[in-house]
Amino acid sequence: MVALNILDYALVDEGSNPSKALKETAELARLADKLGYKRFWVAEQHYAYSIASSSPEMFMMYLATITEKIRIGSGGVMIPHYSPYKVAENFRMLEALHPNRIDLGIGNSPGGRLVQKALNEEKTDRLSYEQQVEDIIKYLTDGQDSEHRFQNLFAAPIIETIPDIWMLGGGGKSTEIAALNGTSYIYAHFFKGLSERGLESIRRYREQFQPSVFQKQPNVGVAVFTVIAETNKEAEELADAFFLWMAWLETAKNPRYFPSVKTARNYTFNTYEAKKIESLKERTIVGDPLHVKQKIEKLAEIYSADEVLIVPNFPGIENRKKGVTLLAEAFGIKA
Repeated sequence: MVALNILDYALVDEGSNPSKALKETAELARLADKLGYKRFWVAEQHYAYSIASSSPEMFMMYLATITEKIRIGSGGVMIPHYSPYKVAENFRMLEALHPNRIDLGIGNSPGGRLVQKALNEEKTDRLSYEQQVEDIIKYLTDGQDSEHRFQNLFAAPIIETIPDIWMLGGGGKSTEIAALNGTSYIYAHFFKGLSERGLESIRRYREQFQPSVFQKQPNVGVAVFTVIAETNKEAEELADAFFLWMAWLETAKNPRYFPSVKTARNYTFNTYEAKKIESLKERTIVGDPLHVKQKIEKLAEIYSADEVLIVPNFPGIENRKKGVTLLAEAFGIKA
């Protein structure tokens, strides 16, 4: 059976605030732990009023502390902005305190021109993405490559276990980096949708995979927007709020909140927004638990995926808690 995981954005619902959003994500993580989900990841999003998760490493430390078994991860750390050495130290600290429960999801998204400029102000030299990943792996594994420019440097604390590494991608260079370094790979279906390029990237990853200390065999995940409710009608109403939010985001707006079902119901989409939503529907699974289960299983079959990462972006923490509970029951997973 395909493993079920969650990627949460810490949504700031209409009428709520960021502090409450972070606490609600913590509630969801505790619930996912009790239900038997395998992983719970949090996002790195900057300059977004409606998303409270800007620093996944800090959030992960708290979430790992309040949960017991579930793996806690980043979806992901956008490493072009950061020092590979500091990323390695952050995740060694997490792994030291919560051994065999930490996932380092690595991404390459710049996050917008203004964010990119602020995070990289006064930096001149820039390492390649491949070099950054190689450096992080060297520090996390105490690699003995005599050619490395910082060969005598180690990342503290020295520990016996290693975080899982996942390369996040949509069919680009992350595929080859994951295969070459023997890490897991997750395809961003929620961002790219179903395409021959995506399917080819996974085939290429499996063919080129080199066993490592991280994985002996290829390990593929697929991430998808998911809206679950007791009935298809209720799920569609929740999805309308998600579609409105995404229409705002994808038309260069920065909404102050994640809209309610009522706000979505009273909103009239313009032609451009409506076109965006039609594209978005192809990247989203919406429905009752049985329907969503069938769609997830079909998606996993298409991608030959070992794991599925659901992104439950729909309004209201109680709706999200109910949705992930219904899905866990449909799949029959247990803690």
